[in-house]
Amino acid sequence: MERKIVYLVNPISGTAKKEGIKKLVERETSAQGISYEMTNTNATGNYDWLRDKVLAEKITDIVIIGGDGTVNQVTRSLRNVSVQFGIIPVGSGNGLALAAGIPSKPQQALSLIFAGKAAPVDAFMVNNEYSCMLSGIGFDAQVAYDFSTKATRGLFTYAQQSILHYFKAHPYQFEIVLDNFSFFAEAFFISIANSNQFGNHFTIAPQASLHDGLLDIVIAQKMNKAKLPFAILRQIRGNNKLQQLVDDMGKKDILYFQTPALTIRNLKLAPLHIDGEPRETAGEFNIKLLKDYFQLIQP
Repeated sequence: MERKIVYLVNPISGTAKKEGIKKLVERETSAQGISYEMTNTNATGNYDWLRDKVLAEKITDIVIIGGDGTVNQVTRSLRNVSVQFGIIPVGSGNGLALAAGIPSKPQQALSLIFAGKAAPVDAFMVNNEYSCMLSGIGFDAQVAYDFSTKATRGLFTYAQQSILHYFKAHPYQFEIVLDNFSFFAEAFFISIANSNQFGNHFTIAPQASLHDGLLDIVIAQKMNKAKLPFAILRQIRGNNKLQQLVDDMGKKDILYFQTPALTIRNLKLAPLHIDGEPRETAGEFNIKLLKDYFQLIQP
């Protein structure tokens, strides 16, 4: 089938200049002889018009020039539409692109789009909220909220906000409900991950796969706050192996396990983020994997 590409450009994502990237895309796509058009993303996140366009004009590829928030909005809107997605990552974290092995340099990411093949990627729901990568409750969600309010984004701003919130961090109370098993936990944060990335090469769930039909759950339990950075560092380095939940789990600083679904009762209304974007919290989160939700071009 002849390829037809729509490039969606988020003009405000990340720190990269977009004009140079747009000229690169126009030049290289024309050289490939591929039919294309380019348009900006919209602030509302409503892409019903794009769904109609894909169906009416037989668009084969949607390429997102942006970050995880844009990927979330677009892939959610085009569910059950036969189209493949590409990413030229220019967001502030680019967690999904990093997890998929998509190059960070626009020239290389574009070359992959021309030559690569699409493979299925799982996603998941947190109540009625859709997540394509990683969501979290607690400390990291508060960081995400304050990060979202800053005029400039990037690794330095994220690190700055993380350090500021570290000194104010406190554990929240949760009840974790799995099949035939539940337990209470006091935790600084809970990460629900389909991707191994927070973004910026921050690997919170080292064993996570984009297409294994499982969610990786990371619970940073209550501990002396001085121990928290070292416990997270061990998790990032992959020193914490996947666990079976057993009687001695109360002795572990970080719980790390996999499941296709769970319920988290948020007893103290800890804040929530979805793919790095702050969302309204709730007293209970019902979380369920969406198997092979969309097709992503990757190495």
